[in-house]
Amino acid sequence: MSNSQSPNLRQVSILAIEGVFASTLMQAKDFFHMASLRFGKLQGKGLTPAFQTRLVSPDGLPVESFSDVRIPVDGPLDDAQIIILPTFWGDFDTLRVRYPQVCSWLRERHAAGSVICGEASGVFWMAQAGLLDGKEATTYWRFFSEFAERFPRVLLNQDKHLSDADNLYCAGGVTSACDLYIYLIERFCGAGIAQAVSRDILYEVQRSYTPGRIGFGGQKLHHDMTILQIQQWLEEHFADKFRFEDVAREHGMSIRNFMRRFQAATGDKPLHYLQRLRIETAKGLLSSTRKSIKTISYEVGYDDASFFARLFRQHTQLSPNQYRRQYQQKGE
Repeated sequence: MSNSQSPNLRQVSILAIEGVFASTLMQAKDFFHMASLRFGKLQGKGLTPAFQTRLVSPDGLPVESFSDVRIPVDGPLDDAQIIILPTFWGDFDTLRVRYPQVCSWLRERHAAGSVICGEASGVFWMAQAGLLDGKEATTYWRFFSEFAERFPRVLLNQDKHLSDADNLYCAGGVTSACDLYIYLIERFCGAGIAQAVSRDILYEVQRSYTPGRIGFGGQKLHHDMTILQIQQWLEEHFADKFRFEDVAREHGMSIRNFMRRFQAATGDKPLHYLQRLRIETAKGLLSSTRKSIKTISYEVGYDDASFFARLFRQHTQLSPNQYRRQYQQKGE
C-alpha cells in the first residue's frame, strides 16, 4: 500500500444506473465524503470538503434503485480521478444497450489515468469495456459462471475478494469494497485520514481474508510466467522459513538469474517484495485484532519482534504500536 498521497484529487464519481443497489452506492459516497471532510480539516479548511464526491448517471437524470428508491444525481458522466461502479440488479445486456456511453467513458478515463473500481456486478462494466482483458479480476461468487462465460479473456480469480491491476480494482462484495475504499483514501489522502475513517466505520469488522494483498496487482502485469508463479507462491508462504536460493532452484534458475528476472518483472528486489507482503499483512492484523506485537511478528514470519518493529518503521514511518493507536484512538 502506497503511503504517498496525491495532491490533485478533485473528484470521486459514483455511477448511478437503473437497478443500482442504493446501499452500495451510498456506502461509497459516505466513505469518500467523510475522507473529504477530514482531509479538508487537515488542510485548515474546517469542515469544507477537500474534494467532491458526486453521484453521476449516464444521462444526468435521476435513477430508480433496486429497492424502488428514486435517487437524484449531481450530473452526467465526468472526468473524475476516481470512479466507483456499485452493485446493480438486472439484466446486464439490457443495461449495456441502454447505457452505451458507460463503456466508452470508462475507456477514456482509464486512458487518462483515472482509478476505476467495481464492486460485485459493477465489475461487469469494466470487463465489457475491455479494460480487464488479460488481467486478474474478481466479482461476487454468484456471478462467477456468468462472468467467466461472458468475458473469457479476463483472468477471473475465484479465490480472491480483492484484485488490482493497472489502476483497475475489483471487490467481490461489501466488506472487500470497504477495504478498497480505505486503501484508496490512504493512497490519495494519506495514512492518517485513512486510519481515521477506518476507525470511525470499520473498527469492529472481522475479516476472513487479508486486505494487505491489494497494491501488488500492478506488479503482476508482466509476461514472465515463472516469476508470476513465484509471486503467487510468496503470497501463500510469506510467513514460512525459506531461502530464495531454494525457490530459484525449484523453478530451474540460478539465484543470480532469479534475482535479475524478479526485479525486471516486478520492479522490486525479492527481499523487499517479501518484506512488503509481511508488513502489509501486519498492518491488517494491527488494525483489526488485539494480538500482541510479538504474536503478529511471528505470524508474518519474524521470530525477532525488535527486528520486525524496526522493519515496520522503515516501511511506514511508524512503530507497530503507533500504527495501532491511530486506529484505536477514540474521537478525532
